[in-house]
Amino acid sequence: MLERTRSKKQTEITFVLPSGHPAGEVSVVGDFNDWRPGAHPLAERPDGSRAVTVAFPVNQHYGFRYLADGGHWLDEEGADGHDGCNSLLHT
Repeated sequence: MLERTRSKKQTEITFVLPSGHPAGEVSVVGDFNDWRPGAHPLAERPDGSRAVTVAFPVNQHYGFRYLADGGHWLDEEGADGHDGCNSLLHT
């Protein structure tokens, strides 16, 4: 799930995964962090879900995916689109 907070100059996107799915550590990787694993790890929230918030400039487009332990890739069903390989985000 994606949660958005917009202002004139930036859009904050909170990437959220449900409690326990997938097990282990997960990070969000994409064009915005040069696809570096661990650059934006998701942290557990009080309700058990995991999330990380990233600030983006407005009116930009990015490809991204979640990378879980063991090299497992996950797509975001709530993304703004999919290109056949990556989830897409429009800020």
